[in-house]
Amino acid sequence: MKLIRGLYNLRQPLPASAVTIGNFDGVHRGHQLVIGQLQRVAAEAALPTVVIIFEPQPIEYFAPGKAPKRLARFREKIAHLKAQRINFLLCLHFDQDLATQSAEQFVQTILLDSLNTRHLVIGDDFHFGRNRQGNFAFLQQNSARFGFTVDATETLMVDGERVSSTRIRDCIEQGDFEQARELLGRPYSLSGRVAHGQKLGRRLGYPTINIKMGDKTLIVKGIFAVHVKGIDNRLLEGVASIGTRPTVAGVDTILEVYILDFDRDVYGYSVEVEFLHKIRDEQKFDSLQELSVNIGRDTENAIAYFRRDE
Repeated sequence: MKLIRGLYNLRQPLPASAVTIGNFDGVHRGHQLVIGQLQRVAAEAALPTVVIIFEPQPIEYFAPGKAPKRLARFREKIAHLKAQRINFLLCLHFDQDLATQSAEQFVQTILLDSLNTRHLVIGDDFHFGRNRQGNFAFLQQNSARFGFTVDATETLMVDGERVSSTRIRDCIEQGDFEQARELLGRPYSLSGRVAHGQKLGRRLGYPTINIKMGDKTLIVKGIFAVHVKGIDNRLLEGVASIGTRPTVAGVDTILEVYILDFDRDVYGYSVEVEFLHKIRDEQKFDSLQELSVNIGRDTENAIAYFRRDE
């Protein structure tokens, strides 16, 4: 997969392509259904596949205070889309120029002039262009004039409800990681490079690996039983804390993981942390001693979770 950040990095228009567009937050099974249909259409016509995403997401631009928390950061979105084996990922910076483009202008400048779109596949609730004026009906009515075919993918239903990023957010907020896994088609996870921290966990007897989460507000927060992947091709069990660490007056969101029965320096490793079970919410304790006692309890709870079937 080739990542193209902005049209200015597309050195020349593609000769022809099959395209889909969306936010793809979480790249859940509904998104995978759209991409699967895109790949089938592209294979039949021998065309490369292009997925278009926006950064920031449009609702984050228009209403940052009301925008939902993200399921994943940009890096996870790229990784999950790459796993879908698409050819090109075009990331468009969502700014005033893009926000004020009409649906007609969007089609002309991006889909036609830049990508030479021959087939377009979209979700059945997709809107684009100024005031959300572009939709499936608009595209279908004008497809002959635009010179491409357009297909809408039907909503994927699981247990009688629509698979959506909103539904998965609700699952994660409620600690239902089994349902989130079913809707995503994989465990919910975050990834990153292990960085140096304050060594507080080590002083308390629980050395952790630390991953900085950046400035995007994520849906997951609290203490969890997790699996860690990316170290020696092993699946490691651990206890994770993600949040701002209120006991030590933290500000930035950090993912800290105490890996069970493991004591090695792995700074610089790229790891993936899979969230399996919520233990409790993040809390502020009155002392480091109280924090240490609760970390011990969290560890016992995590071990009980991992040994529940023995």
